[in-house]
Amino acid sequence: MEDQKKNLGRRATEATVKFVAVLAVMIFVAAGSLSYWQGWLFFFNFSAWIVTTTAYFLKYDRALLERRLHIGPAAEREPAQKCIQLFNGIVLIALFIGSALDYRFGGSAVPAPVVIFGNILIAAGFYGCFLVLRQNNFASATVEIRRDQRVISSGLYSIVRHPMYAAALVLFVGIPLSLGSYWGLLAIPPALGGLVARLLDEEKHLVRDLPGYVEYRRKVRYRLLPGLW
Repeated sequence: MEDQKKNLGRRATEATVKFVAVLAVMIFVAAGSLSYWQGWLFFFNFSAWIVTTTAYFLKYDRALLERRLHIGPAAEREPAQKCIQLFNGIVLIALFIGSALDYRFGGSAVPAPVVIFGNILIAAGFYGCFLVLRQNNFASATVEIRRDQRVISSGLYSIVRHPMYAAALVLFVGIPLSLGSYWGLLAIPPALGGLVARLLDEEKHLVRDLPGYVEYRRKVRYRLLPGLW
C-alpha cells in the first residue's frame, strides 16, 4: 500500500513537471523572448493552479487523481472520443502557441488590465474545475461509466449538466487574453466545438449506462450555458 502511494505521488509529480516544462517551451519559444511579461504571469498563474490542485487531490482523493492521470486520445476507449480528444488537443496547443506567436509578431496591443482579466478568467476556470472534482469524485479524464457510479445533481451540477466543460470554456477564453493576444481568440470557436462534440457523445453513454441520468437530464435542462443551452 505504501509503495502504491509513493508510486502515485511519483507519477503525478512527473506528469506535472513534464506538462509545466512543455508549457514553458511552447510559450517562450513561440514568443521568441524571455522578456514576455504576459507569458511569465500566465505561466506562473496556470502552473500554480495545476500544482496546487494536483497536491490537493494527492492528499484528499487519490483514486480521483489516479483516474485523472489517464488522459488524452490514447486513454479513450471509444473511437469517437479518440478523434474528439485528438482534435481538442490540437486546438489547445494552437491556443497556447498562436497566442504567443501573436506577441512575437506584434499582432495585438492588449492593455495590461485585459491581460489581468484574462488571468482572472483562468483562475475562475481552474477553481470551477476544482469545485466540480470535489463535488463529483467519479469524474474521469476519459469518457467511462464506473460500476459504482451514481448521478451527481447537487452543487454546480444543479445549474448545468456539464459544469467541468463550462469551467474549461472560461479558462480557454482567459488563455489568449492573459497572453496578450486578441488573435488567439480565433481558436475559441473550434475549442467550443470540440467541447460540445465531447459532451454530446458523452451524454449518449450516460443516458444508456448510468441509472438515473435520464431523470436528471429532465430536471437540469441546460448542458453547458445556463439559460442558453
